[in-house]
Amino acid sequence: MTPRILIVDDEERMAGVVAMALARVGYACETCGSAAAALAALEARGADVVVTDWKMPETDGMELLRQLQARRADLPVILITAFASVSSAVAAMRAGAFDYVTKPFDNDELRAVVARALELTRLQRENRYLRQEVASSYTPEAMVAESPRSQAVLDLVRRAAPSRSTVLIQGESGTGKELVARLLHFWSERVGAPFVPVNCKAFAEGVLESELFGHEKGAFTGAVGARAGCFERASGGTLFLDEIGETSSEFQAKLLRVLQDGEVLRVGGTQPRTVDVRVVAATNRVLRDEIAAGRFREDLYFRLNVIPIHLAPLRERREDILPLAHHFLDRHAREAGRRLAFAPAAEAVLLAHAWPGNVRELENAVERAVVLARAEVIHPEDLLLEERSGPVAAALSGTLQDALDQAAAARIRAALEAAGGQRSEAARVLGLERTTLYRMMKRLGL
Repeated sequence: MTPRILIVDDEERMAGVVAMALARVGYACETCGSAAAALAALEARGADVVVTDWKMPETDGMELLRQLQARRADLPVILITAFASVSSAVAAMRAGAFDYVTKPFDNDELRAVVARALELTRLQRENRYLRQEVASSYTPEAMVAESPRSQAVLDLVRRAAPSRSTVLIQGESGTGKELVARLLHFWSERVGAPFVPVNCKAFAEGVLESELFGHEKGAFTGAVGARAGCFERASGGTLFLDEIGETSSEFQAKLLRVLQDGEVLRVGGTQPRTVDVRVVAATNRVLRDEIAAGRFREDLYFRLNVIPIHLAPLRERREDILPLAHHFLDRHAREAGRRLAFAPAAEAVLLAHAWPGNVRELENAVERAVVLARAEVIHPEDLLLEERSGPVAAALSGTLQDALDQAAAARIRAALEAAGGQRSEAARVLGLERTTLYRMMKRLGL
């Protein structure tokens, strides 16, 4: 959209000169002869920047500045002032004005100041939009964490996010390590800067070094130009190194040096480059075992493991299974334009499954069921879960009533926990009479 500039000056000729200078570079200009007219125009049609004379008969520039800020705190205000009023203009800038231009002004100077003000407006708008998106997508309430272990991890992430300390996330595949890394970024002051994820396992040894540290022109065959690496591209933000346990000892030594010095040396380069990056690493390996086997450097481990976060497998936090399943069902059913619900028997199967693929496997199962369900209710056969032997799978060998009791007990526990132990509130959430809930709790041994 064409930027709107509001020009305020009681001298009609001067207002016209300013408008002409700015209109010639494509801005939409509106002139006003008084502060009252300017405030009315701002209220009715808005503006991206205000250019105002400092001295007017009824209102001085400082008073107009205060009134403008009261209506739009983020609106850039540029003052046009005589040389004798420069000290007053500087005082106005301290009070919140964007900049000032002295009379007689140079057209190019005025245009440059307005362009800077518009860029500030654009950045503020973009930052506000990004923060709104982050706030809606990455709040504790939006995260599915019903089990005590998951809630403890969420609390740890919240407390660790504002720091610049390195974080090491360990857990099985599919437990949500990248999600935690993104939360660390989005809940930090680095949210406006890049989040750069790198899967260390996806690159060959030499390629990984070039990908992370960058390279200079001619550093190797095919390096037709210089290229910044992920460390440089993530400057000011967060670099997520997934599968860090898959890297070689030689690469680990180079990474350790970068973490210690805060500098990267491009492949084929001679001049180190300073980087400001918060590093979050993740692995599905047990790095203590890798150290004992000589496959991972202990000094790098301690450098990465400043804040350790361990993600438990889904089978060890079974209170999360049904809330996660319903969360995924809401999302995928909405995308498919369907209204679906789980049958009690399907919930029982979800609770009894071992989930070797963790949360990722659960989401895949729910998405599959959304596609395959013949009606509005998802049945066990729609999930297409692989049968596995073992103690968890053995739960499926009982009666249907046993499976239903397991599902009911899990739902009641979750409702009680969410209600802070208040049985009447839990009964309301579950759609039960209090006496019915009491009987069920007694029968299920809760």
